[in-house]
Amino acid sequence: MPLQIYNTLTSKKELFETQEPGHARVYVCGPTVYDHTHLGHARCYVVYDVLVRHLKQSGRVTYVRNVTDIDDKIIKRAKEAGEEPRELADRFWRAYSHDMQRLGNLAPDVEPKVSDHLDEIRALIRRLVDTGYAYESDGDVYFSVASASDYGKLSHRKLEELETGASERVDQDELRRKRHPHDFALWKKSRAGESAWPSIYGLGRPGWHIECSAMSMRYLGESFDLHGGGLDLVFPHHENEIAQSECATGKQFARYWVHNGFVQVNREKMSKSLGNFFMLREACEHVEPEAIRYAVLAVHYRAPLNLEWEQDDSGKLLGFPQFEEAEARLEYIYATRQRLAAIPEGRIRDAEEPAPAEITEFAARLAHALDDDLNTPVALAHAASLLKAVNELCDRAQAKKGSVSRAAVAASEAAFDALETRLGIGSQDPAAFSNRVRDRRAIKLGIENAAVEARIRDRAQARADKDFARSDQIRDELAGWGVELLDRPDGTDWRLTRKAP
Repeated sequence: MPLQIYNTLTSKKELFETQEPGHARVYVCGPTVYDHTHLGHARCYVVYDVLVRHLKQSGRVTYVRNVTDIDDKIIKRAKEAGEEPRELADRFWRAYSHDMQRLGNLAPDVEPKVSDHLDEIRALIRRLVDTGYAYESDGDVYFSVASASDYGKLSHRKLEELETGASERVDQDELRRKRHPHDFALWKKSRAGESAWPSIYGLGRPGWHIECSAMSMRYLGESFDLHGGGLDLVFPHHENEIAQSECATGKQFARYWVHNGFVQVNREKMSKSLGNFFMLREACEHVEPEAIRYAVLAVHYRAPLNLEWEQDDSGKLLGFPQFEEAEARLEYIYATRQRLAAIPEGRIRDAEEPAPAEITEFAARLAHALDDDLNTPVALAHAASLLKAVNELCDRAQAKKGSVSRAAVAASEAAFDALETRLGIGSQDPAAFSNRVRDRRAIKLGIENAAVEARIRDRAQARADKDFARSDQIRDELAGWGVELLDRPDGTDWRLTRKAP
């Protein structure tokens, strides 16, 4: 079926129709690069990566995800670190880019930075001032929310309701320069010693909201298809983007507004003030990055992603059970791919024997689940059925005098390709993935790889000597360590059982 997506603007699921047939234009708010990627970022960008992957299967996509490299937080952090703001922003942008690759996210088609688009930003500000939607006040430029007749339509709030208590939440000096407490800065006058850029209003820097309007319109046009981001951006960021953009152009800014839910830790929103705030790199010390991707997709994108975390007596992070469970499921995926690839050619028949529907219909079922408001939990349920069917296929091939049809093997390989293409799951080398997981867990459990390998060599010698009692004794000894041996034609590998001590 065609894609149905929940539109925050209308508060309902709608048929996704692009303005230009066969070409989806998508903009997602990127990070402010003043620190490392946190788990909230990880969830957001995995969600929109899957959306873009899915859209690409039915047409052309232009995916724009910006980078905010001029911002008050960057200036403050750079001052604390004794570093130039641009250097700090570049350093964290490189770290962020590496994190996106680790998560398996495709690179956007365009990744514009604020620092490279100041001309577009200044031109848009001038346009708003000249048409009366914005005004200059002592070197600052503010957008007048009262000039936007439908301000609040995305967050479903009325301007008069926002006025209550607004004056208490705004710096009094700034309030004196505004016509309305909710007017927001398009250009901010720089203070002494701060990084600054020239404009007709004086030295300063762009406000946060104006950058996304200027950059999205630069690459997607004044009206485009879908704007995405986290739920926390609905108000005021996305609300303000709509107001300034539509006042400037007189056109609908974006037709579909999509927002992913919060990351929670122990049922509370992840935040630094609560001490439950985690960086992606912290989690990756305990699990494979792909496990985090899988865990994100196991929960519907609009629902909260609640994480439980384990810590020692000193409060040190020991890991997240959901990520570890996701890693175990990935191990099963990769082990299944290995089994499929290891079926001997002599066990594959050319007979026209169809594979089970769980295999042959997997790609269609996966697409159908994603068409239903990006329902990744259902998509992963279909993946579980696929794995069961493929393993049963492998069992038949390994049975005495067993065999499988070439068509069934090809259909299984195509199903794994669909899983990789649409969800970004299962694209790594299976042996390398499994060995990394094994080696990390072995260190945690105090099991030395060298000791295991030495016992495997002893067992190989015992088997060569036909001392099968000794061979079985070594296998049992290793089993007591939580080590399972995997005998293959090219040698013996090993893995840790889920019940490893």
